[in-house]
Amino acid sequence: MVSHPPTRPVRIMNISGSPCDKRDALSNAVNMSESVDVLVGDWMSELNMPTRAYNVANGLGIGYEDSFLEALEPALEGIAKKGLKLACNAGVVATKELYNVVIKMVEEKGLGLNVAWIEGDSVLSQVKEDLKQDPSSYRHVSTGKTLAEWEFEPLFGQCYLGGMAIARAFSEGASIVICGRVADASPIIGAAAWWHGWSRSNYDQLAQSLIAGHLIECSVYVTGGNFTGWKSLDWNGINNFGYPIAEIDSEGGVVITKPEGTGGLVSVETCKEQLLYEIQGMYYLNCDVTAVIDQASLTQLGPNRVRLSGITGRPPPATTKMGLTAFGGYQAEVHWAMVGLDIDEKVKLLETQLRHSFGTARLSKFSLWDVSVYGTASENPRNQNAATVDMRLFAQAKEAEALSEANFIRPALDMNMHTYPAATFHADLRTAVPKPYTEYFPTLIPQPTQIIHFSKPGHDDVIVPPAAETIEHPWTQPSYETTNAVDLGEFGPTTRAPLGRVVYARAGDKGSNCNVGFFARDASEWPWLRSLLSSEKFKELMGEDYKGQKIDRMEFPNLWAVHFLLHDHLDRGVTANATYDILGKFIAEYLRSKHIDIPTAFLEKGTL
Repeated sequence: MVSHPPTRPVRIMNISGSPCDKRDALSNAVNMSESVDVLVGDWMSELNMPTRAYNVANGLGIGYEDSFLEALEPALEGIAKKGLKLACNAGVVATKELYNVVIKMVEEKGLGLNVAWIEGDSVLSQVKEDLKQDPSSYRHVSTGKTLAEWEFEPLFGQCYLGGMAIARAFSEGASIVICGRVADASPIIGAAAWWHGWSRSNYDQLAQSLIAGHLIECSVYVTGGNFTGWKSLDWNGINNFGYPIAEIDSEGGVVITKPEGTGGLVSVETCKEQLLYEIQGMYYLNCDVTAVIDQASLTQLGPNRVRLSGITGRPPPATTKMGLTAFGGYQAEVHWAMVGLDIDEKVKLLETQLRHSFGTARLSKFSLWDVSVYGTASENPRNQNAATVDMRLFAQAKEAEALSEANFIRPALDMNMHTYPAATFHADLRTAVPKPYTEYFPTLIPQPTQIIHFSKPGHDDVIVPPAAETIEHPWTQPSYETTNAVDLGEFGPTTRAPLGRVVYARAGDKGSNCNVGFFARDASEWPWLRSLLSSEKFKELMGEDYKGQKIDRMEFPNLWAVHFLLHDHLDRGVTANATYDILGKFIAEYLRSKHIDIPTAFLEKGTL
């Protein structure tokens, strides 16, 4: 593999964390005075993957993320002029089509850049062939249900890819590498492996670069975005958070930073939150390497410079995660406002009347019919808004007719004059019109062979086989309670206050699972936190949201962190979830708001 002399670390900058990120970040990065070597970006999520797949299958639109093109066009000339490399996963379900559009943009500007695209993530045809041989060959990673038991017909199947094909594409002279479903951190692995000439067996280096990628993959999350310590940020920079840079040396040493003069913050705390985001446990799996992360450590080197250490590497798994998208049916919703006193009783009255209005025959046509309440009416409210909550009727059905005006809107609203005081439904009924939604089936598939295609005339395709050395992982990760828990009484007098006044946290989705990680502010508070947050205490804090689901628990001693994984907390995942918290982010802030007995001495040091 062609590489640069390892005389200095490679500087890799992330310029997008999702389709919902600033469009000008790429061109700003290209035109800034600070030097970087590789730009990477993530334009995919478990929301737009199934949505784009459904749209393409039904002729409803393009299959790639067009917001990437908005970001790329004004940056192309700078990429060529500075000799920068760019890797992105904006292909979604139509990577070749996006590749063709990018080639045309490059040619129209007369830039002569070599563009590559990586094939291998689209696997539906293989899945269908495998099912003919063995109907039980694929199992849901959370429920264990076989694909043969799934009641939906797959429209698209797509698996995660690693970063070694990206490394190879760069070494073959590609300036821009267009990917479909590479794992979010894979472009960073690929960039570091290309720069330093790492082989597949450089597991410690690959593992460190994998977690470096995990730290910067979500755009400004690691530089202050979504930070639970947000009140400590300099508000003069809140509209200009710097996009993160990972400096990775030849031995895999990692420093996370951001461009000089930009807003936000790179601190041990911002890095801890991002490290704990969307993980499954002590093993972080990728097609190129298994990173062992339970001994991860973060050190502040200076302003906006944090060193990552303690990560070790093992061979990757032989399998990779694959998601199947299917048409699930239709969904619609109606909202009511409730104000003032006796909200629980008003909800009970309205729900009872709604069930009667819909009737048994209509209700039998729904696969889901759910009434939920969002918010709480304040005692002695300071204004009318503080006394108002939202009641939401959310329904799903196989057939659109079950959610037609006659079968959904009319029975929902016809009894509005007959119900609770001041009953008012939301006047905008566009949400009550049936809309298609997708179901998602996450499973495992053997790692595929990847093929790299190049735009440069005469440049042959390159085949990149999967890793030869692999290890088998159990379906679930290690889970354990605190050993040698400390008596909470040893920390002195307590004050009743929200947990989040002294504890940071971050949560996120992984299919239908949801993770949440908590960490203490300093070493003196760590024994208290790990002793407090047992699995039983966690269930207690969840309150009515705990419905018996399996919960895994582990600790990160060097981060002063306790991590929980909630199995199937998000119902059927992002696109089919019936709650507002489709991405699993809310639970951290919900739990931080719960009142517990906190050592008074901790509160006297200040609060978050």
